[in-house]
Amino acid sequence: MAHTAYSEPMPNRTLSRQLSAAATAASSAVGTAGEVPLAPRRAALCAELAWLLQRRTGSDGGHETAIPALALWRFSHPTELTPGMQQPAVYVVVQGRKHVVVGGETYVYDPTQYLAVSLELPVVARVVEATPDVPYLCMTLRVDARELAALIVETGRPAPRDDHDGRALYVSPLETPLLDALLRLVQLLDAPQDLPVLAPLVLRELYFRLLQGEQQGRLAEVAIGEGRVRRVAGAIAWIKAHYAEPLQIETLAKEVNMSPSALHARFKAVAGVSPIQYQKRLRLEEARRLLLSDAASAEAVAYQVGYASASQFSREYARLFGQPPRRDAERLRANAAVAGPAT
Repeated sequence: MAHTAYSEPMPNRTLSRQLSAAATAASSAVGTAGEVPLAPRRAALCAELAWLLQRRTGSDGGHETAIPALALWRFSHPTELTPGMQQPAVYVVVQGRKHVVVGGETYVYDPTQYLAVSLELPVVARVVEATPDVPYLCMTLRVDARELAALIVETGRPAPRDDHDGRALYVSPLETPLLDALLRLVQLLDAPQDLPVLAPLVLRELYFRLLQGEQQGRLAEVAIGEGRVRRVAGAIAWIKAHYAEPLQIETLAKEVNMSPSALHARFKAVAGVSPIQYQKRLRLEEARRLLLSDAASAEAVAYQVGYASASQFSREYARLFGQPPRRDAERLRANAAVAGPAT
């Protein structure tokens, strides 16, 4: 990815229009004790971030950056409902809107609220707001659990309360301090000589801001390995290591020191699916990756990911992805050829 100097000015007319609209929408908001509403400031930060992301994402899809924890996303059109595995990260949209469905529940994130995922989860997702002129733009921040744990110890925060719904995915209001730190992190991409020193400092600030939010209890659970998420995380790790093998719930329950019934209930509460359903999604996602990466037959891939029946594999693959395995892989290759490589 090419880097250009940050001295390039932001288009004032675009920013002015976005700020004017945000200020109008916020004009009726009344602050407490003479407080100035923060909506215009948040709109300004989103507008500048949107410009920076648009400049750095020349094509649709994901774009890794020189900061390993940070990835950028762009889509110029709404997308179809697409099954996939949502990776553990914080997702911040600065332009557009996206829906993610987990366990029958729909989560919406846009410039007013961010999405956080603490475990790899099977989801169905779609971008619902995007145009070529105003594309969907998002940042993915992969959070270091060790850094979170160090901050919790350093700040003396109390032990997390295990009083939430248990789901390993949630949305929270996108506050101005978090956006401000993200802007400074993205700006550092234009100063590669500063990255080794300043990027860790800004990342540390971002973790601190996240811990100050309403979901600090969930984040603390992830960082220190406590609460309902911990044993489900262990079960998921075991399933991922043995996804091509027959899954015995009794064996899995022993691995994480739980009864089979308790594991099933807790796993579904956290991940939105049962352990068996989770394994099936892993198998089908891996099968799709294999079909795209080599010329193996659908039957060979079926056996490689653990299916005993190629016909059952084809049925379940088509049910999830909408087309039989080989036809789906051909369609994805054709779409990738039309879109061209990410830059």
